[in-house]
Amino acid sequence: MTAPTHRPPRTAHPLIGAFVRFVVCGGGVGLVSGGVLVLLSERIPLVVANALVTVISTVIATELHSRISFRSDRRGWRIHLQSGMTVAVSYAFTTGALLLLHAVETSPSLMVEQTVYLSASAVAGVGRFALLRFAVFTGPVVVPAEAGASFGKSSVAIAA
Repeated sequence: MTAPTHRPPRTAHPLIGAFVRFVVCGGGVGLVSGGVLVLLSERIPLVVANALVTVISTVIATELHSRISFRSDRRGWRIHLQSGMTVAVSYAFTTGALLLLHAVETSPSLMVEQTVYLSASAVAGVGRFALLRFAVFTGPVVVPAEAGASFGKSSVAIAA
């Protein structure tokens, strides 16, 4: 009779995990930002409210992406500035897509406009993820304590 082999649990590629965390963190901040924008725009001009929400949500999202999405130990205003630049590039990309749509079709339907906007946002989001992952949050990855080496009953029994 042979002893059962112990197989470690299968884990997804680290980039997939980072991308899922990126979407959850960024999406969560985006949803909260939308609500805050609605509340603020009742009290101050929409343009001012949007600027405030954009700056504050970018700072919060950058911290979340640094700590959770990419598990980086890099901190400071330089990281916020670099992340802010990726937001500016994303904004320019989505705006360019909408301007191109309106240049091609003078009165697109709401469905077409939203499809173009959401598609451009998805492409910009993937590009932003890549820039943040490979240019901004480069460096050592902080591994959570529970992910470290631990020995359970089964591994001790197999070693014996």
